[in-house]
Amino acid sequence: MPTVDVAPNLVSGHAQMLQLLETIRQRTATDNQYLGDEGTRLARERLAELDPESNALPRLNLLVEIGERELNAGKEQVAIDLLTEAQELAANLQPTLEGEGGSTQIAFKLGVAYLRLGETENCCALNVPGSCILPITGDALHTKKPLGSTRASECFMQVLEGTATDSLEHKEALWLLNLAAMTLGKFPAEVPEKYRLPAEAFALVPGFPHFKNIAGKLGLDTFSLSGGVIADDFDGDGHIDLMVSTWDSEGQLRYFHNQADGTFADRTDAAGLTGLFGGLNLIQADYDNDGDTDALVLRGAWLFEEGQHPNSLLRNDGGTFTDVTMVCGMGKDHYPTQTASWADYDLDGDLDLYVANESTKWITAPNQLWNNQGDGTFVDVAKAAGVEDLRFSKSTIWGDYDHDRYPDIYVSNNDSANRLYRNQGDGTFVDVAPELAVDEPISSFPAWFWDVDNDGNLDLFVSAYSGGIGHLAFSYLGNPTDAARVPRLYAGNGKGGFDSVGEKAGLVRPTLPMGSNFGDLDGDGFLDFYLGTGAPEFKNLMPNAMFMNRSGRFFMDVSTSGGFAHLQKGHGIVFADLDNDGDNDVFEQMGGTYAGDRFRDALYENPGFGNRWLAVQLVGTKSNRSAIGTRLHAVISKGDRTRSVYRHVNSGGTFGANPLRQTLGLGSAEKVDRLDVFWPMTGETQSFTGLPLDNTIRITEGRSNFEVLSLPSYTLGG
Repeated sequence: MPTVDVAPNLVSGHAQMLQLLETIRQRTATDNQYLGDEGTRLARERLAELDPESNALPRLNLLVEIGERELNAGKEQVAIDLLTEAQELAANLQPTLEGEGGSTQIAFKLGVAYLRLGETENCCALNVPGSCILPITGDALHTKKPLGSTRASECFMQVLEGTATDSLEHKEALWLLNLAAMTLGKFPAEVPEKYRLPAEAFALVPGFPHFKNIAGKLGLDTFSLSGGVIADDFDGDGHIDLMVSTWDSEGQLRYFHNQADGTFADRTDAAGLTGLFGGLNLIQADYDNDGDTDALVLRGAWLFEEGQHPNSLLRNDGGTFTDVTMVCGMGKDHYPTQTASWADYDLDGDLDLYVANESTKWITAPNQLWNNQGDGTFVDVAKAAGVEDLRFSKSTIWGDYDHDRYPDIYVSNNDSANRLYRNQGDGTFVDVAPELAVDEPISSFPAWFWDVDNDGNLDLFVSAYSGGIGHLAFSYLGNPTDAARVPRLYAGNGKGGFDSVGEKAGLVRPTLPMGSNFGDLDGDGFLDFYLGTGAPEFKNLMPNAMFMNRSGRFFMDVSTSGGFAHLQKGHGIVFADLDNDGDNDVFEQMGGTYAGDRFRDALYENPGFGNRWLAVQLVGTKSNRSAIGTRLHAVISKGDRTRSVYRHVNSGGTFGANPLRQTLGLGSAEKVDRLDVFWPMTGETQSFTGLPLDNTIRITEGRSNFEVLSLPSYTLGG
């Protein structure tokens, strides 16, 4: 398996990327519909041209439009003043507006503005570990600055009294009224019974431990918009570091080095990352087989034709990075994207890359399959391979669902059918999603392959991204959710097909995830998952959702019990053992889409469940060095009872990148009887016995013995 030499023009390529990103940064105000102010400026010009007396209705509409734009920009009081003026004007125009719901619509928007003011003055400015996390208690309550939630409650009561109970607007106002009451410590007692959500919907699971948010204590609570995160060992010292991005075109990519004493140090500048802005998602792999884990930054999503921003392939040399995009072959065509996945699809020993782009009526953006040439360069072969998709792709993941050694591609598309491209082993693929009935939901977002029931077959999770807080409120009130708004869980049947088991597994509530990942939270050997929820509009305050896997049969919602029910928008998520104690902590990159929707990242420290574990670092020699696609099968026993734990090596879900080192929860096992490692490239299986419990080992392809790394554990925070 060859390594590659540093190309002679890397320095100039890195400088070229910095200049391109600087140009994008400077054009944000005019080109970026979410972060720029061009739309606000033009709307204000139109407002100034209107005669207040003869153009009352157009004036009303512009006041509302500008108010919403100013709220998106983070100018809450300006937005409140504009919407209040609009509300007063609407009262005078009510006969004209009658039947259109104008007054309640403005009251709702004003309520959202006040609620965001409350968040800014309390959760942001007076941030504590429990801020915005249900159930809201103690110093996380808005007791010091109650105005925002108090006024918001009044607005939402006005909406509730003025709308039909079966309308979506009514359900949305009901949800937000209850949230406002929670921030003031007035839920459920002071919410009118007819508008009250059932308190039992937020009840705690008895005995489930609380995960404390310690990001602020460690200096990891970056205040930013939505972005990505990688957790992995970037400098080869055995300890898991963090790389964090934000989609803000002025937002710096950050690198936090694990100091191996419970603390992290910001080494962004020393790592050579200064000036690398933006990035809605990040993934990692050792693409050049040199032993260092490299990173990929994905940009341009949601911006349509204005989103032709370059991605960044960052070559790692022991903890310092160089942007090689312009010299590796990926620097010519830039398409809007936020998702990609690594795999050795042609089984030649190096990692290839599939990038799923956003094709719309405004821009044709084919997905790209970058074939690794083994010399540090890539060639796009998507068209010849038959995997261009040409849809609005939101996530993609590789997995060998049919056990033929060749990894297949799943593509989650928004507002069109999803794809499952079966790898035919000859460089081409065929879409079998309709045939295997895994092409829904039509409006989807995160998706991933995993083995949810430890039967050795890959299963498939596909989220639904439709609906909102009104549908969530309807669900909390005990009503069934439309099938289009709930996720799908497709169980691999061992015969190359899938069975839809989501409802049976208890996945029946709308969640609208953007961020997502999975990992074994309690160390029982079964994979759990966490969803960072929400949508761009400020009204979409939804608790992020943690689901605990119960022996592969069903999932239990432990969001409020574990302290994971964060109301702010979550994006990149990782499950990672940051302190080498054998259990997975959870890092969540937080923040929304608009400039005014920033929030602090969270790190939920695992208090431990007392279960045994084994962490396995794989090193490919003939296979790709990262061992992506390799399968692990641990046979574990307690007394005369034996069971299996399976893992398929990758970085987890599609929005957040777990360490490639696999931490296997073993439950109460007394022994690992055998660990099998299947290398797809060669088709060979290595088997190991005599494995130590509660330790980290390294297995190198082709070597008969494993190494015990004996990494020290420590307490996060020192």
